[in-house]
Amino acid sequence: MHLEILVEDSSGQKLLQILLPKLLGSEHEAHTWRIHPYRGIGKIPKGLKPGTNPRKRILLDQLPRVLQGLGKTPGIDAVMIVLDSDRNDCVAFLQELKALAAGCAAPSNTLFRLAIEEMEAWYFGDENAILKAYPKARKDALAQYAQDSVCGTWECLADAVYPGGSNAVKKAGWPLPGILKHEWAGAIGPHLDPEVNLSPSFAKLRDGLRKLVKS
Repeated sequence: MHLEILVEDSSGQKLLQILLPKLLGSEHEAHTWRIHPYRGIGKIPKGLKPGTNPRKRILLDQLPRVLQGLGKTPGIDAVMIVLDSDRNDCVAFLQELKALAAGCAAPSNTLFRLAIEEMEAWYFGDENAILKAYPKARKDALAQYAQDSVCGTWECLADAVYPGGSNAVKKAGWPLPGILKHEWAGAIGPHLDPEVNLSPSFAKLRDGLRKLVKS
């Protein structure tokens, strides 16, 4: 099976590049995939009409056009879109996304998966992976995080592993948050064990993806 995977930023791409072989086996053994990173999540456009210049690569803004194109492209067996839920109501947001797919002739095997609130929740689902990557991580800060809660997830991870915590990151400003998200993907991702991860949203990604490739 060949999958096309859309993700809202390049740090998400980096993490999925590490995770997919763990979830599906080595590429080309049974499945192939391409991961397309975007430059932000954006908003679902009114009337499902793309609202920005495609060159800006904002995921939701361009998603109707992209799904229409994928639906007409031979050789694509399934599509997965991975997004942060941010502060959206997850149930309502997922309904909107499914309605979008239905309204633009998306491929029949199209799967949406949400990280609650951000992909960093998946790192917290495997604390051992964090500690292997960052042996000096503050365990008290790790313990304060409630799994898959809307609490400023990346900030919680920064408080645990970055000198000076999230306050130092915010004081430094952009691009440091983006740089750290890339660093965390590369450092923690290889240690993640998909079979023991405690994040409910990660379990939905894992199980949904495996079910998708069997369909």
